[in-house]
Amino acid sequence: MVEAQKFRIEQEMTNLVNELDKSYLRKMQGDMHRCAAKCCDDPQTSLERVHGCIENCTSSLNQANNYVQGEINHLQNRLQRCVMDCNDHARDRLGPDPSQETIDKCTIEFEKCAVKCVDKHIAIIPSMMKTMKSVLASGKPPPPRAN
Repeated sequence: MVEAQKFRIEQEMTNLVNELDKSYLRKMQGDMHRCAAKCCDDPQTSLERVHGCIENCTSSLNQANNYVQGEINHLQNRLQRCVMDCNDHARDRLGPDPSQETIDKCTIEFEKCAVKCVDKHIAIIPSMMKTMKSVLASGKPPPPRAN
């Protein structure tokens, strides 16, 4: 059951990244490459200026990618903390010398709790997507958040 939940959240995160890529990041990547190519057009430009120009072209895409990765990491960390809390609660209920029946009950309890964590965090993804699209559309992604 835990593997199924892991697969569910991975699929949702993949869908999120693919949607952001198609909607925003891919265009930004194309713009970055076109900009970088222009940096190389003048053979009279110094190597340092070409590198600086290319670095300037990549900054927006790098900021956007860092923003997206930071938001994804934040969600994954929240999910991980939720599942760890489920695990702690189940372990606390085991006691020093649990019977097999108690182990089985705690395992089922843990799995139900973990499913709730996944459901809760999957439910967050649509509003997260909306916010991320709005930020990316603004063209000025904030720095990645601290976890």
